[in-house]
Amino acid sequence: MGFLVIFNWSWLLLSVLLGFAMGWIAVVHRGRGVSKRTSQWLALLAVAVVAAALAHLIPGRPGYWLDLALLMFAMYILGCAAGSWLRERVLSRARPAN
Repeated sequence: MGFLVIFNWSWLLLSVLLGFAMGWIAVVHRGRGVSKRTSQWLALLAVAVVAAALAHLIPGRPGYWLDLALLMFAMYILGCAAGSWLRERVLSRARPAN
């Protein structure tokens, strides 16, 4: 994992920055979400993919790509969370108190 981070640090940094930008400009949409059954299947799929990566079930280059994709996705999600949190903090200070 250390090699993955050291060798691909620029891609990981870009993932965080892209996530930050998307979190900053994202508008909250209060539409219908996915059904409970669909969300359970997606959670099961995510657990299976992470378990396969941790157990090194996929050898060679595809396994490397899977590890990199999961790490980049995690960095993107962290960037999204940071960007939306920071935007909320900045906009809440700009509003006048009632």
